[in-house]
Amino acid sequence: MADRKAVRWHIGIFLAPAVIVYTAVMIVPLFATLDLSLYTTVDQVRRFTGLANFRRLFGDPIWSEQFWNALGNNTWFFVIHMLVQNPIGVGLAALLSSPRLRFAAVYRTAIFVPTVLSFVIVGFVWKLILSPLWGIAPGLLDMVGLKSLFAPWLGKPGTALTTLALISVWQFVGIPMMLIYAALLSIPDEVLEAAEMDGVTGAAQFWKIKLPLILPSIGIISILTFVGNFNAFDLIYVAQGALAGPDHSTDILGTFLYRTFFGFQLQLGDPNMGAAIATAMFGIILAGVCLYLFGIQTRLRRYQF
Repeated sequence: MADRKAVRWHIGIFLAPAVIVYTAVMIVPLFATLDLSLYTTVDQVRRFTGLANFRRLFGDPIWSEQFWNALGNNTWFFVIHMLVQNPIGVGLAALLSSPRLRFAAVYRTAIFVPTVLSFVIVGFVWKLILSPLWGIAPGLLDMVGLKSLFAPWLGKPGTALTTLALISVWQFVGIPMMLIYAALLSIPDEVLEAAEMDGVTGAAQFWKIKLPLILPSIGIISILTFVGNFNAFDLIYVAQGALAGPDHSTDILGTFLYRTFFGFQLQLGDPNMGAAIATAMFGIILAGVCLYLFGIQTRLRRYQF
C-alpha cells in the first residue's frame, strides 16, 4: 500500500498569524462596509433598504452630481500620475543605472526622501511656497524673468487639481524610480553584453533591450498607481480641506466619502451613504485591478525571464 502524502501542517501554522491579522483589519471591515451600505437609519432605527442607497447615489441629482464630479477629478488625478510621474520615474531610473554617472547614490537618496515625508508636511509646505502673499514661488519666477506666469494655482478651479497632482508626483516619483531601478539592475549582464556586441548601445540599448524587459515592472507600477490614486485623500484634505475647494474643483472620492460618512460643518454625517460610496470605490478599484490582471499582465509575461 502506497504511503500517503504527508500533510504539511507547518505551512498553515506559519501562515495563520498573517491570515488572522489580514482578515481582522481588511476582510471583516470590507464586509461590514458592504453590509452597512444596504441599510438606512431613520429616527435612530436601522432598516434594511437593499440597493436604495446606490439608487440615490447614482440617480438622485444631488448625490450623482457630486459623485461623478469626484470620480472625474479622481480620474484626472490618476492620469497626471500616469503621464508625468511614471515616465519621469523610468527616465530617472535609466539615468541612475548608468555606470558612468557619479554620485548616483546621493541622487537616489535626494529623490526618494520626499516619499517618506508626512502628507501634512508636504501639503502645508507647498501651500506656503505657492502662496501669492508670502510664498517664495513668485520670487523664484521673478529671478528667471517668468514672474508673469505666476498665478494663485491652488486658488483657481481650473488649476488647483492639476497643481495638487503635480505636488503628489513630486512626493512619490521616488517609488517608481526605485522599482524600475531595481528591475534594470536585474537584467542579466549577458543580455547587455550581447547587445553591445551587436552594436546596440546608449539610448538605443535602453529602448530596444532594456525597456521591453522591464515592461512587467512598469505594469505593476501602473496598477499600484491606479489603486493608490483612487484611494487618495490626505494631500487634498490637508491642502484644500474637506470641502475640496475652490468650488469642489479638487473633490475626489476620498474627500466625498469623508464628508458624507462623518459630516462636515453644516452637513450631517450619513454612515449608510458613506458606506455606499466606499463600496462604489471598491468596485471601481476591483474592476481596474481585474482588467490589469486578466487583460494586460498575461500579455506582459512573454517579456519575463
